[in-house]
Amino acid sequence: MKSVLLIGMGKFGQALGEKLLNMGDEVMIVDKSEDVINALAQKYSGAVIANCMIAENLKSLDVPSYDVCVVTIGDDFQSSLEITSVLKDLGAKHVVSKANTEIQRKFLLRVGADEVVYPNRDIAEKLAVKLNASRVYDYVELDSEHAIFEIAVPKRWCGNKVIDVNPRKFGLNVLTIKKGKSITPLPGADYIFQDGDHMLVFGNTEKILAFTNKNK
Repeated sequence: MKSVLLIGMGKFGQALGEKLLNMGDEVMIVDKSEDVINALAQKYSGAVIANCMIAENLKSLDVPSYDVCVVTIGDDFQSSLEITSVLKDLGAKHVVSKANTEIQRKFLLRVGADEVVYPNRDIAEKLAVKLNASRVYDYVELDSEHAIFEIAVPKRWCGNKVIDVNPRKFGLNVLTIKKGKSITPLPGADYIFQDGDHMLVFGNTEKILAFTNKNK
């Protein structure tokens, strides 16, 4: 469980807040809109109506006490930039800020953001992967060259053991097999692939995409 200071409760902030609550985190929300805070306050461990462009308001939040501070203001980049900078000046342990463009990401990193999320780009990249790689159900990018993919087991593998198929020769490191609600972590060499199986695989992104497009 982490303590999170979440500044800016627009659509992205609300979606993030819900996810954090579902994971058991303690979340303090802040927004300058009284209507927004009044509508959401009862869900969270704390809620404050405040304009965080005013440094004194940020100081009153005891910024260093939170594990993570997240700035999700999307419609006013100047505010996002200044709030990010002040949070670091106040001793924030880890600041995550939201960017809408690559230029914004660079500036946020320069003023002290420890991490910058880029939701619009991330959604576009995931959609592009799914559109271009049939049988890809989800993926998580780990760096510019590696990712974890959820992909369907090729039909021709069904009925064969892992040791006989040897996924590693295709650049696939099989982490888990999913079938419906059933999970088989780190399947052994004698596991027999079945129709309807999904694999969580780790490897080079280009190699995995090439594999999925060739093996249907």
